[in-house]
Amino acid sequence: MKPIKGGTMLPLYGLDSSKVWVDDFLLDEYPVTNQQYLDFVKNYPEWQKFNVKSIFADGNYLYNWRGNRQLGENMNPNSPITNVSWFAAKAFCACQDKRLPSVDEWELAAKANETKPNAENDSLFNQRIIESYETPNTYSKTVGSTYQNYWGVYDMHGLVWEWTSDFNSVLISGESRQDGDADRNLFCAGAAISASNLRDYAAFMRYAFRGSIKADYNIKNLGFRCARTN
Repeated sequence: MKPIKGGTMLPLYGLDSSKVWVDDFLLDEYPVTNQQYLDFVKNYPEWQKFNVKSIFADGNYLYNWRGNRQLGENMNPNSPITNVSWFAAKAFCACQDKRLPSVDEWELAAKANETKPNAENDSLFNQRIIESYETPNTYSKTVGSTYQNYWGVYDMHGLVWEWTSDFNSVLISGESRQDGDADRNLFCAGAAISASNLRDYAAFMRYAFRGSIKADYNIKNLGFRCARTN
């Protein structure tokens, strides 16, 4: 795990667009891999493909695995694990005496490029992130195949989306576009009204994605990494 220096940060969305304080924390150097998750389900069979309770994972859970203890054919053991729900990711981290990072922790670590702890105003950095989000099948790459950022962490962008502990915290009153409240602005041009950085298109994409999913979803390009309080 790599130490991440905390401090004040201005989230893309937040209460009254005020700064928040993030404590120092530790973050996994790489996303969790297929092999690591396979080792996990061998030790905790309740999270195996055909054993998991439906309340914790929808029908896409580990859909490309051949069995409870077998990765799918042509799956790279060192690619990031995907098709795992928030509940499963949370359980994995807890069994490692770790936890999922919060949105604020993840975003703070993800602001760093190779040389600066905060590159959010670097247009080339943001463009590179957006291009990586638009590249298909990046989840099949080996972890560590993207750049190492200022904190020594790999693959914050360019491999998979990642679960956070409070992934839906922005949508305070609901997750549906039909809720009829102001939060639905996140899904349209109105999302920019309350945003702190109108140029951070990559962050808009992340917040919109987080707001569109539920804890039991299992998505082919959504994985996770663990954090720990320092």
